[in-house]
Amino acid sequence: MSEPMLALEGIEKVYNRGKSSEVVVLRGAALSVARGEVVALVAPSGAGKSTLLHIAGLLDTADAGTVRIGGKDMTRLGDRPRTEARRADVGFIYQFHHLLPEFSALENIVLPQLAAGQSRAAAETRARALLESVGIAARADHRPAALSGGEQQRVAFCRALANRPRILLADEPTGNLDPATSDLVFAALMDLVRAEGLAALIVTHNLDLAARMDRILHLQDGRITA
Repeated sequence: MSEPMLALEGIEKVYNRGKSSEVVVLRGAALSVARGEVVALVAPSGAGKSTLLHIAGLLDTADAGTVRIGGKDMTRLGDRPRTEARRADVGFIYQFHHLLPEFSALENIVLPQLAAGQSRAAAETRARALLESVGIAARADHRPAALSGGEQQRVAFCRALANRPRILLADEPTGNLDPATSDLVFAALMDLVRAEGLAALIVTHNLDLAARMDRILHLQDGRITA
């Protein structure tokens, strides 16, 4: 069996609140996601799903355990190599799109590519191709305020994939949309993930959407179960 693209092993996370108070968020959490696989992570509010995603995406560190991306142990990397690995390997999508309001849809996708050293021409070509793939190429020159909620979130999807990451981490990516729009936007996300061959871990409360993914994992009491 091939090496998982993303693997978490024995992840522990405890937050200290005052001198005598501890909150145990993760207790030996473990999961793996293969290239081209879309995995749903279902968790109740306050279960630690955002903490888990931040650790998986190298935004936070665990108190114990190992994070591997493409088989490489990322656990003990210094700040700079962690930042470089996160920029190269991980794409993030959140419930709210967080687009830059003063820039067009195209520019919101171009900017992270320029930050990674891509040329303007190549970045624009990539951005237009991504917008085409989610069906909103005609909206490329519109700023976020002129886009619908579903269009804004599709731009956010494209931005997350702009630098060709190997892993996609999404936290309730359709949670801010009405059911009909959510369904359409989720279909666009799945098509994009499949086309790019990503390993995707998607947190959702929507069991109907979770059932459309390859596997469902549950996070509760700090542990992950199938």
